[in-house]
Amino acid sequence: MHASRRPFVGGNWKMNTDLASGAELADALMAALVAAGSEGVIDAAVYPPFPYLFTVGRTLGHSPILLGGQDCAAEASGAFTGQVSADMLCDIGCRSVIIGHSERRHGLQEGDEFLHQKLAIALESGLQAVLCVGETLAQRDDGLAEAVVAKQLRGCFGTLTAETADRVVVAYEPVWAIGTGRTATPQDAQAMHASIRGVLADLYDSRFAAQTRIIYGGSVNAKNARAIFAEPDVDGGLIGGASLKAEDFASICRAAAEAWSAAGGH
Repeated sequence: MHASRRPFVGGNWKMNTDLASGAELADALMAALVAAGSEGVIDAAVYPPFPYLFTVGRTLGHSPILLGGQDCAAEASGAFTGQVSADMLCDIGCRSVIIGHSERRHGLQEGDEFLHQKLAIALESGLQAVLCVGETLAQRDDGLAEAVVAKQLRGCFGTLTAETADRVVVAYEPVWAIGTGRTATPQDAQAMHASIRGVLADLYDSRFAAQTRIIYGGSVNAKNARAIFAEPDVDGGLIGGASLKAEDFASICRAAAEAWSAAGGH
């Protein structure tokens, strides 16, 4: 964690909850963050399934917790059955969106050029974008991890200007550590985050790289969050399973707030 970058912790609910339990989770989350002393101290966001966004947004009310979509279409509108546009997300109160999660990259074969279109339209609509990058286990074992992630970054940012891209949070998600219980060591995460920051400096400049938040998204939980967030280039996390338990998510947010405070942030 670095004092100059406000921590970001996002809860990706994936294809979980129903209408009632989603609202209950949002309500419990607000209370848990207040109890943990981290509400409003860091940037926290939740990404419910599309059908429950409006209800969860109503439940959050004036809470500082950001509401976000798990994805958006690469087009503004039109004949795209089953898709949800960035403007639609904005219309129901979303302020953030996840782009390029590994379950879409690898499960649905979404490539960098396509994700660049999604990223550009999300930013144009005024949304903050959480751009996910990460390598598979085979790519890591072959020594290609940094090259794979650099290629993803270059392809997804593409021709975006620094002014347009300043609302991007980069999420490093080693594919082999999502939902498997395996995590990169804090040192592994730090090494990749530093590499990502170097790519951003090359794409734009050192100032852009220094101010961009890079969060970790590989099986972060209440037990390992503190050690991961202590690394200087780790600015928070994109949380999966642990975000479905209000106390666990609040504990992770508290770990981020404490790491930031220890680094001199306020």
